[in-house]
Amino acid sequence: MRPRASLAAALALCGALAAGCGRAAGSSAGALDVPPPTATAASSPAASPDVSPDASAQAERARPLGRPGAWRITTYYTAVESLHKGRPKAVKGCPRLHCSHGRTPLGSYPEDFLAVIREEGSGRITSGPQRGRYLNWSHSVGYWLDDTTRDSAGRPLRPWSSAAADRSVLARGQRFAIVDCGRDGAGHRIEAAVCAAFRKARWTVTDLFRPGYGGEHHADVYIGEETGPGFTESPFYTTLSGATLGPS
Repeated sequence: MRPRASLAAALALCGALAAGCGRAAGSSAGALDVPPPTATAASSPAASPDVSPDASAQAERARPLGRPGAWRITTYYTAVESLHKGRPKAVKGCPRLHCSHGRTPLGSYPEDFLAVIREEGSGRITSGPQRGRYLNWSHSVGYWLDDTTRDSAGRPLRPWSSAAADRSVLARGQRFAIVDCGRDGAGHRIEAAVCAAFRKARWTVTDLFRPGYGGEHHADVYIGEETGPGFTESPFYTTLSGATLGPS
């Protein structure tokens, strides 16, 4: 597995998951690396006969977010219990949402499945009385049982849509596209089919890294459930280094 900071530990779980932190998340609103355009008499299309309104809008949509070629894009996913065969380990936590650091027994699960949950944030249970539910984990909540994966506002994560980013660069709610994939951690160009999938997706920042964890010009994008054994060797579980982002 490629080294990276635990997403579950890095995200600030707010809204439905941790009372009282919504205001802190809201304080990042508008913290974009590229400020929105402002209409002035000197710069408006009406005052510049050589630039049509359509051309101005097209140029704005093409403007990169942050520094071109400076982004590091990592991926996160949801573990699936049946793909893990480690020794069973009992865990305690919350049997429901709106609870933190509970001590209720939640069942026993493969140790390697639990390790992925603590790294990625969630896992789908495929056996026992909780089959079909999710065992989620975060630094600020601990383990809890749920009916879905969650972003920090309590909304279900959406594969190939939900993303996390550093609040100093992209604000919560900011939509973006990956314009150029850059290279992988070994310096090789990203495979064409893999890059095409990342470029086709339209991402929305639904989570913010805890200060000091994410890093400037770093986004983490959610690619759904693992699809088979050795999922971390999949070309989609990768790092895009030197990528370029644009508005969506």
